[in-house]
Amino acid sequence: MLFATTFPLITDPYFYMVTIPAVLLMGISKSGFGAGFGSLAVPMMALAVTVPQAAAILMPVLLVMDILGMAAFRKDFDMKLLRFLLPWGLVGIGVGTLLFKVLNAQVVAGLVGAFTLLFLAQRVAFPPKPDSPPPPKWLGAILTATAGFTSFIAHAGGPPVNAYVIPMRLSPVRFTATMAFFFFVINLSKWIPYAWLGLLDWRNMATSLVLLPIAPIGVWVGVWLARRISQRLFYGFLYAGMLLTGLKLLWDAFK
Repeated sequence: MLFATTFPLITDPYFYMVTIPAVLLMGISKSGFGAGFGSLAVPMMALAVTVPQAAAILMPVLLVMDILGMAAFRKDFDMKLLRFLLPWGLVGIGVGTLLFKVLNAQVVAGLVGAFTLLFLAQRVAFPPKPDSPPPPKWLGAILTATAGFTSFIAHAGGPPVNAYVIPMRLSPVRFTATMAFFFFVINLSKWIPYAWLGLLDWRNMATSLVLLPIAPIGVWVGVWLARRISQRLFYGFLYAGMLLTGLKLLWDAFK
């Protein structure tokens, strides 16, 4: 009671009914298992709070998840790929910062959802061959910058960067480790812009502290699965997560 009085956190039971599953999904996705599901967190939370508030509440939770994910896969990431991804991701963060106050979150959600579904349709219609080359770097630059941008707006950076990295056919552990380090830097870079935009208020931060104990549970479950699942099944879950994410984001844009 003293904590709630000092820091006026959200007390609405409905908020926690939708947010706790969202945080668990994001934790599992941070481990790489079902990585597409993580982008559902903000749309789920938006059933109870605004999209900017949901994004702000998740900031400390994401920091804990990113650190846990990096610790679990600290020896498995692809440094060459990270050197390419990170600068373009930070470009997207910069664009997101400048456009945050003039953008309609529903429009951004719709664009990410439509792009995600188009990518999946292309993968079904034209499945990659074992000897097919990886995507060109110019496309990777666009997709990764888009990931930084959509990550800043609604923590939905997974689908765009997945569309570039998935065709590389990395092992589940290598894919997971690389994404863990990529999103650690991307999410860390959001703190100053979020503070500048006035999103990191006491109410959001206090609510985030209540949710923090859930973060390691989701990450632990995902890490356990990612180290034991076959590559085919791993990418099957990844596609399923992207499909649900695309449908949910597109639905949010038109409702």
